[in-house]
Amino acid sequence: MSMAAPLLEVRQLGKRFELPRTRLWAPSAHLQALSEVSFKLEAGKSLGVVGESGSGKSTLARLVMALDRPSAGQVLMNGVDLHELGVADLRRARRGFQMVFQDPYGSLDPRQKVLQIVAEPLACLSTGARLGRAELRERAELALSEVGLRSADLDKYPHEFSGGQRQRIAIARALITRPALIVADEPVSALDVSVQAQVLNLMMDLQDRYGLSYLFVSHDLAVVSLMCDEVLVLQAGQVVEHAPSAQIFKQAQHPYTRALLSAVPGLGNAPFFEEPA
Repeated sequence: MSMAAPLLEVRQLGKRFELPRTRLWAPSAHLQALSEVSFKLEAGKSLGVVGESGSGKSTLARLVMALDRPSAGQVLMNGVDLHELGVADLRRARRGFQMVFQDPYGSLDPRQKVLQIVAEPLACLSTGARLGRAELRERAELALSEVGLRSADLDKYPHEFSGGQRQRIAIARALITRPALIVADEPVSALDVSVQAQVLNLMMDLQDRYGLSYLFVSHDLAVVSLMCDEVLVLQAGQVVEHAPSAQIFKQAQHPYTRALLSAVPGLGNAPFFEEPA
């Protein structure tokens, strides 16, 4: 009997960028942003991706979202290679995976009202008959209520909200298609510490309620220890360690992982993560 495919599987993923020539007749230089990255993510689980700036975290997120094409390897969602799909099939598949970006000030169109912003994925990715305005508004109201905002907020513009409220709007936009996977690229790094806790608690509540899976990209190890079941450590585009969260934060094996942990302010050499009593 064959086992079900994981929700997300990344196989030997690589991405190489061509750099500008430094001289007229010089050969093109290349940057290997990712090299042979592989992992699996089961439904309802969270995987944290950590590493310093330039380690390839955001490149990985964009490849998983099929926003860029890999130079090598595969991204499989429920066993289907996203980068082998045609435009129409990929559009249909996108209902199952959405993204929350780092900066809520930049990811929301300032010229659109919240109703347009939140309902846009549903309107664009609908696979059946085109939804009417009343139904779109009803679904957008529901999405806003799930992130703790009011239906009256649909008629406002992004500049009328705080940073934390804007990120709630971004989460509502990601939720409206009822995805199985949300790729969160530094979703709280632009927020105040007190607001970060509110947004993270919201994300955990939504995961419990809907069985969401998160691919959680972050440089904040404290956030990753709170949110993620497993941790993938990237260094210069390569996986140097991949283990359960508790193991990473108590007994990191790779020197690079230990260096990341030791750089957390106030951490020193003490264990960063403790099992609950």
